[in-house]
Amino acid sequence: MKPLIFLPVSVLFLAIAGCGNESDELPVDGRDFNGVQYSEPTPYTGRVIDGYLKNARVWLDMDGDSQFTPGPMEFELASGRKVILESGEPTAMSGEGGQFSLDISELVLDPEIGPNIDPETFPLYALALPGKTMEQLRTGDVPVARAFLLSAAPGVSNVSPLTTLERYRRLTTAGLLSGTGSSVVPGLEGVNLRRDYVLAKDDKAHAYAQALARFSASQFPDDYNDALARPESDGKERLLSPQGAYLLGVSLLQNAGDVVAIVDSAAQGNYANVDVDQLELPMVPLELSDPVLLTGQRVYAQPRQSTDLPTNSSNLIVSAELKFEYSEDGRLQAISSEGCLSPSIQEIARLISVNGYMANLSTQWLPSASLSPQSKIAYDNPGVDERLVFDWAARKATFETGTACHQLEGIQPGSTELGGEPEVAYSWSFSSGKLAQLEARIPQQSGTITRTLTPERTNALEGFPGYQLKEEGVEVESLVYSDIFQSCAIGDKVDPATAAHVVTGFQHYDFSGHEPHPATFTGLALEFDTRDEQVRLLRYGFLAPEMSGLGNVDAVGGFEWAMYYPSRSSETLLGGTPNLIQKAYLKNYSSNQACGRSFEESPSGVFAWIEYEYRNLSQYLVDQLN
Repeated sequence: MKPLIFLPVSVLFLAIAGCGNESDELPVDGRDFNGVQYSEPTPYTGRVIDGYLKNARVWLDMDGDSQFTPGPMEFELASGRKVILESGEPTAMSGEGGQFSLDISELVLDPEIGPNIDPETFPLYALALPGKTMEQLRTGDVPVARAFLLSAAPGVSNVSPLTTLERYRRLTTAGLLSGTGSSVVPGLEGVNLRRDYVLAKDDKAHAYAQALARFSASQFPDDYNDALARPESDGKERLLSPQGAYLLGVSLLQNAGDVVAIVDSAAQGNYANVDVDQLELPMVPLELSDPVLLTGQRVYAQPRQSTDLPTNSSNLIVSAELKFEYSEDGRLQAISSEGCLSPSIQEIARLISVNGYMANLSTQWLPSASLSPQSKIAYDNPGVDERLVFDWAARKATFETGTACHQLEGIQPGSTELGGEPEVAYSWSFSSGKLAQLEARIPQQSGTITRTLTPERTNALEGFPGYQLKEEGVEVESLVYSDIFQSCAIGDKVDPATAAHVVTGFQHYDFSGHEPHPATFTGLALEFDTRDEQVRLLRYGFLAPEMSGLGNVDAVGGFEWAMYYPSRSSETLLGGTPNLIQKAYLKNYSSNQACGRSFEESPSGVFAWIEYEYRNLSQYLVDQLN
């Protein structure tokens, strides 16, 4: 799998250094003359604008963490030498007309220590405080009802919702580090994002900015907002992570087009009369913890030579690629597949049990794969072949396919194109906050087949429930745990310090359905590696007539999935855990494996194997923007 590259937020924040020097009566880049080139510097000045914002906390973000950092603060110069800023990052409260003045005297250094620290190489931040910051309008001062965070690129001294957009557009543009990134925000072409639109009497830009500020406030964390609203708060609280601030900026950028379109519709060309408070703006929940999410799977289930399975894993080529799509709060919205998706009703139920929030699963999306040769045929034709879409508010989901991969499951495509009536319609219900039943309705020429899955939680570990699956009210298969989870001692020949995967626990289960069972399909147990208080599922067996019934598949003894994770010493994505599967192999079932053993190396004789890809939510959203 290709390595995942995620730039630290601090690197992103400091990547843009300096802007142009143009100026006129209304400086188009937001700068004012401030004399910082002299040895006796004047204060670093600017304005905070929504309308003009009085009594907003402003600071120069020198350490890239998006929060005010108090003194004494250690700062490293380009030479590597470190200096102490006793007062911390330069900060002030904005005054009349949104004007602020930062004392940058501590940035003037003794020549023997190094050159002066240039404030124009750092971004500005401004925080509006609920009930304290006043928006200065033609009709008078109005207190801000809810907190929001603004920023501006290094060297830009006007801080507004529009400069925030411009800054995050630059941060998220693919050509950022080569200097080719465009600052143009879709939907705002031709709007000067840096200038003082109040002074310029630009009603259009002003209306956009006010609506964007309202949207930003709607996403601001409740606990942070409440803390800032307390009488003793002065806006210096450090309650927002760098990743959280970055996500707020990315989400503002991602939704700016919709907000602008709403303003345009209300204005009908007269932006001075837009009442921003009356606009119905998007309500977009945002998960500021920046979780790590499964974003892709690459399925290898087609032999290079002949069509017979199993075969050597190196003989398998890609037969499907899956993309996982999320909303801004980390909730799975859809899975699209080039090739065949092979949705598992058991895994859909597991996802529903956490209301679609993939990061809340103990292990994200257990593997499944189509072994049908039709998958590779579909994959070789450009475009999406199958799609699973969730409607969480309605408690429904739909599966569409244009392939012949699922005929043994009774799923017939309505056409070779997606759209129209789905091939499977899912619905579900809850009881006492837990999934009670998942129903799948499959239209056929002779009528609709109804399959229902009911979770069985007796003795089950969190995140790995048993189940009962019925078709037209008759049980077709079930998995029930026969006892509780059992730990075991690591074997004498196993070095736990170097072994990547060790079976340290298991849980027996009984499987019914698809009788008669193969004679070797015995000793059924889920195997786990539970070291370091993690619960990593390593192996489990199952029967699947829809796969073993294919003419190219030789699986008389049943199947099992073997899963492999990052080594315990390897780094994970920010916020990630060792529970993120890297690869999974589908192979013939083998029974009666000893607990306490070092888990087997990647197998060679397999039916399929799957590569997993992950992204932090913030990086996923940036990918969607670009």
